[in-house]
Amino acid sequence: MSKTVNDKDITGYLDANSTDVFLMVSDSNNADMYYVSQFSASDPFTYLQTKDEDEILFLSEMEKGRAEVESRVSDIRTTSEYGYRTKIKEKPDAFIAYCDCLADMLQDLGVRRISAPRNFPLYIAQYLKEVGFSVQPVKSPFRDMRAVKNTDEIEKIRMVQKAGEEGMRCAIDLIKASEEIDGILHYEGSELTSDHVRAAIEHRLLDSGCHSMGTIVSCGKHSAIPHHMGEGALLAGQPIVIDIFPQSKKTMYYADMCRTVLKGEPSGSLTEMYDAVIAAQQAALEMIRPGALCRDIHSRVCEIFEERGFDTYLSGSKSGFIHSTGHGVGLDVHEWPMVGEGEGKLEEGNVITIEPGLYYPHTGGVRIEDIVVVTSKGYENLTDFEKRLVL
Repeated sequence: MSKTVNDKDITGYLDANSTDVFLMVSDSNNADMYYVSQFSASDPFTYLQTKDEDEILFLSEMEKGRAEVESRVSDIRTTSEYGYRTKIKEKPDAFIAYCDCLADMLQDLGVRRISAPRNFPLYIAQYLKEVGFSVQPVKSPFRDMRAVKNTDEIEKIRMVQKAGEEGMRCAIDLIKASEEIDGILHYEGSELTSDHVRAAIEHRLLDSGCHSMGTIVSCGKHSAIPHHMGEGALLAGQPIVIDIFPQSKKTMYYADMCRTVLKGEPSGSLTEMYDAVIAAQQAALEMIRPGALCRDIHSRVCEIFEERGFDTYLSGSKSGFIHSTGHGVGLDVHEWPMVGEGEGKLEEGNVITIEPGLYYPHTGGVRIEDIVVVTSKGYENLTDFEKRLVL
């Protein structure tokens, strides 16, 4: 068997943690697992990398042929090779038989000291300890690696963002075409609801090969709660926060965007909020470049809000600007780097959101979100959708 070139080398990480192997057991919904294996499976399987830079996928016999075709890992081993069918007759249940096969493979590799992610299954860790291995929980060695996207990853995110914008266009067109009747928006003779608009967005995403869990279409007082999905009829003259974070069903990559719109006449305070959010976002975007400190960008957003008379959580307020400025996007919708108070520093290839917002219970919420790539000269905005409050 020819050994593939390991472009996910973490041997330095293993040395730093004085361990022989990094071990993950999960299905492909785990972003690290999919990132390192490029193999999609709904049932848990095992990935490991040794201090000699060897990579192995360990899974059921049924998945072997597909893994050999799809995975970037060339060394595919199965439970059958380690006597699974015999063990399953001897052990109390199939899971213990799997653990025993895994232990046998690790013994064949001559490793004793294991690094595992902090979300590693407790039972497997305990089983391995009982048969003589040490298991050390560590921070993901792939977190920082995943944060810097290559050209192919950026193109995948770009395509998902286009699908998100098609969904946003669908939502905006529905709201724009609605009419007000007694303060409630109606479309084609019926009340236009959050659920109606959300369904239209998600249908459009499916047409583009994407899906989205938790799409936000939140109006009025609900929009003052940042992650309220929204419910009930949409109201005239009230802010409608639309936040779409689609995932490609094929590539598994996410995108993320948000717009706040209104049908009718906005209040003066709402207009001031919207203008402040736009100003804060623009200032943050202008600071994006390799080497920029995430906390400096976040601090500038807070300064702009405070200069305009709005509250921020830095002064202890529970309304106003109450979250971070942005986050990385990739195989998780929220990943490194976080654009907030932490120690993160931007690097070329980061894909991040910039999404300042203001939230007041008696007025509602305003959030505007773009997704951008950090480039050698600054940034490229992957979001090509207008920013307009009143439709």
